[in-house]
Amino acid sequence: MTLQLPADSRILDTDFVFGVATSSFQIEGGQDSRLPCIWDTFCATPGAIRDASHGAVACDHIRLWPQDVQLIKSLGVDAYRLSIAWPRVMQQNGELNPVGVAFYRDLLCALKAEGIRTFVTLYHWDLPQYLEDQGGWRNRDTAYAFADYADKISAALADLVDAWATLNEPFCSSYLGYEIGVHAPGLKNKGWGRQSAHHLLLAHGLAMPKLRNNAPKAQHGIVLNFTPCYAETDAPADVAAADLADQYFNQWYIKPLFDKAYPECINTLAPDEQPQILPGDFDIIAAPLDYLGINFYTRHVYRADETAGFVVVDQAGAPKTDIGWEIYPQAFTDLLLDLHRRYPLPPLYIMENGAAGADELVDGVVQDDMRLGYYQQHLLALDSAIRQGVDVRGYFAWSLMDNFEWAEGYLKRFGIVYVDYSTQQRVIKQSGLAFRDLSLSRKG
Repeated sequence: MTLQLPADSRILDTDFVFGVATSSFQIEGGQDSRLPCIWDTFCATPGAIRDASHGAVACDHIRLWPQDVQLIKSLGVDAYRLSIAWPRVMQQNGELNPVGVAFYRDLLCALKAEGIRTFVTLYHWDLPQYLEDQGGWRNRDTAYAFADYADKISAALADLVDAWATLNEPFCSSYLGYEIGVHAPGLKNKGWGRQSAHHLLLAHGLAMPKLRNNAPKAQHGIVLNFTPCYAETDAPADVAAADLADQYFNQWYIKPLFDKAYPECINTLAPDEQPQILPGDFDIIAAPLDYLGINFYTRHVYRADETAGFVVVDQAGAPKTDIGWEIYPQAFTDLLLDLHRRYPLPPLYIMENGAAGADELVDGVVQDDMRLGYYQQHLLALDSAIRQGVDVRGYFAWSLMDNFEWAEGYLKRFGIVYVDYSTQQRVIKQSGLAFRDLSLSRKG
């Protein structure tokens, strides 16, 4: 099976960026060569990770990175999206860790030598534990610590990076980590969730001028995830419930970037649940963007609920991935068109899109038909949005390889490359071969 697009698709243009993505904690390992982070602590918490695993070794990328660069090259992609582990490159005294910096310099130099563009995320959830001990993202000082880290590491790597992103999915860091506690640091408090979200966005805004100053030739942006919200019925109460959910989970993280305000749902929060916002914060948060990164996987359907305001309605019988997420590609098109209508967007890059599958290596082959179908449907959904005027410049598959899938441990496989965790063998899945063929076909 191959991935096919109409011959006139913008996605097939040679200047459209095809890439693969990973994050530091999920693949690197090398726990002993960096400071502890909140995910180390969370993994050590009984019951926090489904298979009781951790990221101490993960895919051992810290050691196997040279072969992983060749793996990326073999896929024929234009670009690689990676994240930097804050606790690997910064010391507690605020100085850079030269060993950690050298690791990323070597990696980025090797990618550059192969002609692979680099999209680097500064924060993909692995906050240094010493900062969490001081309040983490609940503490406004963490935003300034992030800006200092962004300043120092971007100066050290400026000549090697094509595009910088401040944050990946601040929704996950704040809501999952501080509000409902299913991600690190595992706290459960609505006010902490909203306050940490504000400080994350503030950190983004504080870092942007420093990135521009240090790397004026690179692109600078942020990566947000979206789960479009649909009403179960046309009843006004369900429509209002879906809108409320959309404000709370999606618009909360993008509206301040363009409108210098939080959505109306902020007024439904009790005073002690509302974030503390200081004068000038929104001006900082709304720093100009060269691009916006979009992560998309699935949608949610909502109905009204007297107590919670809204509840998710399971789509029984609908096709789903191995992690239980509905496969509904129309939501991808709908999302992009909605954002396009709602905000004065910069160019977009799809930074994550993919599916978890129950993959097995059989006679040297991983036949992941569900994932292949997922990519086919979502590339067509993306093509549809582009034809309707959305300015999308690139698409990154999540993920390059199977890895530590956060609270799911190693139970869920998102990679287009299979990883045998006992041997660290990498095997390109059928979806990866199809992705390679599609990418190479654009280059004639």
